[in-house]
Amino acid sequence: MLEQIKYWLSFPLFKFNDRVITLIEVLAVPIWIIASLWLSHFLIKLIGKRLTNKNKDPNVVHLVQRILYVIAFTIIFMTTLSMLNVPITAFAFLSGAIAIGFGFGAQNIINNFISGWILMGEKPIRIGDFLEVEGVKGIVEEINTRSTRIRRVDGVHMLIPNSKLLENTVTNWTLRDKLVRGTVAVGVAYGTDCQKVREIMLAVTNTQNETLNDNGREPQVFFQDFGDNSLLFEVYFWINSQVEGGLRLVASNIRFALDDAFKQHDIVIAFPQRDVHLDGTLKIVRK
Repeated sequence: MLEQIKYWLSFPLFKFNDRVITLIEVLAVPIWIIASLWLSHFLIKLIGKRLTNKNKDPNVVHLVQRILYVIAFTIIFMTTLSMLNVPITAFAFLSGAIAIGFGFGAQNIINNFISGWILMGEKPIRIGDFLEVEGVKGIVEEINTRSTRIRRVDGVHMLIPNSKLLENTVTNWTLRDKLVRGTVAVGVAYGTDCQKVREIMLAVTNTQNETLNDNGREPQVFFQDFGDNSLLFEVYFWINSQVEGGLRLVASNIRFALDDAFKQHDIVIAFPQRDVHLDGTLKIVRK
């Protein structure tokens, strides 16, 4: 059985440059490529998992994996050329022509590719950051060499070319930390005790578990203006959150609590009112 296998593997298929090409030489290259690609992928994923288990920064893990992939592909390519007995110098002229044509025809691809490496190296945007790009908000899930995948607040995934993230204005809500400031505005009727309103708004905001009350981030109430129909107040507060939904939830809870507290203290939340004055007499005719 073993002899038969050796016979078929050494079976001559054709001649190339007066050299006999056997079956094993034909099969060696695809087997090597498939096996080396699978092994590289397995080892790089294993290294990434080990780094993740050690609580390393996901952005560092992602960058290390990308570098290892480039190194692995380069080694596989060079080894494949060696197995085929193809000298690297044979690609000098061809690679130059391909590079010129590729440069003119794929400027956007090259731009996004270089931008992807800049994003992973410089880290102005990291995995897990909450971004606002062209009016769209979402969390960064993955930074690839061509595009960045963002999960919007409505759950839809969006792919943004890396060059746009470097060339356009991007709001990164969590670049340095996860602190986000929110506001809740309310208008009360004229004649209301303003100090009482301030005390209630501070008390309600401080009772929320999410609001911070240290390091100069205590909730503050401002008497904004004497409005047309109401006295305008606004409370500023800070929370530790990386998603917009967290801020909206806290603001909603504050509004619910303010409505209950104002009712208990007979404070009227104002609404627009208009007085209509009629000159002359008004006669109502019943038909």
